[in-house]
Amino acid sequence: MLTECAVIVRLTLLAWLVTMLSGCGTLYVAQAARGQWQVMHARRPIAKVIADPSTPEAVKARLTEVSAARDFASRALALPDNSSYRTYADVKRPYVVWNVVAAPEFSVEPKRWCFPIAGCVAYRGYFTEAKARKFAENLRAQGFDVFVGGVPAYSTLGKFADPVLNTMLGYGDSELAAIVFHELSHQLVYVAGDSQFNEAFAVAVEETGLQRWLTLRGHEDELQRYKSRRTRQQQFIALFTRARARLATLYSQKLPEETLRERKKAIFASLDSDLRELEKRLGVRSAYRDWAEDGLNNAHLASVATYYDCVPGFERLLTQHGGDLPSFYAAVRELARKPYEERHSLLCRAPPPPPAQPFGEPPSQPPPAAAPPSSDQLNERR
Repeated sequence: MLTECAVIVRLTLLAWLVTMLSGCGTLYVAQAARGQWQVMHARRPIAKVIADPSTPEAVKARLTEVSAARDFASRALALPDNSSYRTYADVKRPYVVWNVVAAPEFSVEPKRWCFPIAGCVAYRGYFTEAKARKFAENLRAQGFDVFVGGVPAYSTLGKFADPVLNTMLGYGDSELAAIVFHELSHQLVYVAGDSQFNEAFAVAVEETGLQRWLTLRGHEDELQRYKSRRTRQQQFIALFTRARARLATLYSQKLPEETLRERKKAIFASLDSDLRELEKRLGVRSAYRDWAEDGLNNAHLASVATYYDCVPGFERLLTQHGGDLPSFYAAVRELARKPYEERHSLLCRAPPPPPAQPFGEPPSQPPPAAAPPSSDQLNERR
C-alpha cells in the first residue's frame, strides 16, 4: 500500500499538472484530488476493523464476506492480487461520488470532457452531491439533457489501493462480490477514451465471476435467483436499447425543433409505458422506475448503452475460449489494441461514432456514468 506521504505527492502532482494544462478545469480537478485523498485517508485494514470491538456486527459480517470474495477474485478469476479492497473506509455518506452525465437535446451520444492527462470521458464526477447538482443545473441551462446519479464504488486502475467503502455495504452479498469483481477488472484491461469497451468488459467479468462464486459456495438457490434477476434485467435493457435506436433515427432527420421535441416526448412516453407494462408482467418495481419518475431523457439512455451494449460480444468471446479466463483476458487485450471501429464492430450491437481522441491513460478513473441498476437492484436495494 502507498504511504500517506506518497499518496499526497501523487495527488498533488496530478492536480498541478492538470491545472497547468487545462485552465478552466482547475476547480474540478482540485475537488477530485481532495475527494480522493479523503477516501485514502479513511482507509483501515479490514482485519483491524473486524477485530475492533466498536465495529457493528453487521459490518463485521459484510467485511468477512467481501474479504472471502476478494481472495476468490485473485485465486479463481485471475484478477489482480494486490492491496485493493483489502482495506475499509467509511466516507460518512451514501455514495462515494455523484456523476453527472449529459447529452445534447437531440442526440443519444453523451457529452464528453477532455483533459490532457485523463483523456476524454463521458461524465464529470463530484465527491459532493451539491457540487454535482450545481454543475448539472448549469448544463440544463445550456439545453442539455442531464442525469445525476450516485456511485457506490470506482476504480483508480491500480494507481491507488482502492478500499471497500461503506457505500458498497448497502447491497446484498452477491452484489457486493460483483462490485469487487467489476472494479478489479478495470485494473486488468483498460482502453483510454473507450468507456463502452471498459464497462462492458467489467460487466462480463463480474457476471461470470459471480456465477462461479455462488457455485463454489453451494448457493444454488441464490444462483438461480441471480439468473432470474439477470434475465429480467436484460428485458429492461432491451426496452432502453429500442428507445435509443428510435431516438437516434429521429434525431438524424432534418425536422423543425418543435417537431423533434414533440416526437422525442412521445418516444419517452412510450418507453415509460413499456417499462410499466414489463414491471406489471414480471411483478417487480425496477430501479429504472426511479429514473422514469424523475423524467427519462437522452442522458439515461447514454448511461445504459455505456454499460451494456457491448456485453453480449464479450460473453461470446468468453464462450469461444471455453470459459478460460486468462485466455479470454489475452483475447480482450488483443482487441484493445485494435482501432476503435474494428473492436466495436466485433463486439457491440450498434457501435456509436468514435469518441474524441484521448491524450493518454487517466491516472484515476471512476465509472464513466452512474451505473444503471444491476440485476440485484431490480427488486430492491438490500
